Amino acid sequence: MYVIGEFLKNLALFRFIAWIKELIVGKLFRGLLKTVLVLVIAVAVLFVVYFWNLDQKLLGWAYKQVNLIFDQKKVDQVF
Repeated sequence: MYVIGEFLKNLALFRFIAWIKELIVGKLFRGLLKTVLVLVIAVAVLFVVYFWNLDQKLLGWAYKQVNLIFDQKKVDQVF
């Protein structure tokens, strides 16, 4: 009877340890999966920006907007 009780305690402890291990590995895997997903999305966005030169187009637009603002100001530089 004592041997069966010890066996059941050990079995319960083993199941508990297995459950904890599964929980940790599951969270680790989910975290790793999210990290990989974020990195893939970041690389895809950077590739699209590079492929279509969107950074240069944005800077060109911003340059024109800044020039519109500063061209309206009166310049009084005397040489």
